[in-house]
Amino acid sequence: MTLAVGTIAPDFTVKDTNGNTVTLSQFKGKTVVLYFYPKDDTPGCTKEAQGFRDSYSDYQSKEMVVLGVSRDDEASHKLFTEKYGLPFQLLADVDGALTKAYDVDGGSYSKRVTYVIDSEGKIAQVYDQVNTSSHAQDILAAVS
Repeated sequence: MTLAVGTIAPDFTVKDTNGNTVTLSQFKGKTVVLYFYPKDDTPGCTKEAQGFRDSYSDYQSKEMVVLGVSRDDEASHKLFTEKYGLPFQLLADVDGALTKAYDVDGGSYSKRVTYVIDSEGKIAQVYDQVNTSSHAQDILAAVS
């Protein structure tokens, strides 16, 4: 069961693709799209990431932050980012703590769930049924 709309989003501290420390609290005042996905460079996950990549300027124009999360390590994220030209941060949840905090633990992977977190740090939307081909556009349509 995913976290409910209206819940305060759990803060986190993890490393991104480049080894930088990222926390949710550093984005206070912005809307954050925190999307969890099972594995780098697999067909569905690639489609989903490409959708966010292709819509990234629309997200930026709305001052929305896109963060992708999987259990893959920084090296895997770096290869995935470079291969597909991803302009947003991927978070390396190697120990699964972030995946567990957001209740999307699928064992050795993260379930495909997206949380939209508002500027106050509350969960505004939850997507647990995701069409990987249109997901990025679906979110933009919902927030417009």
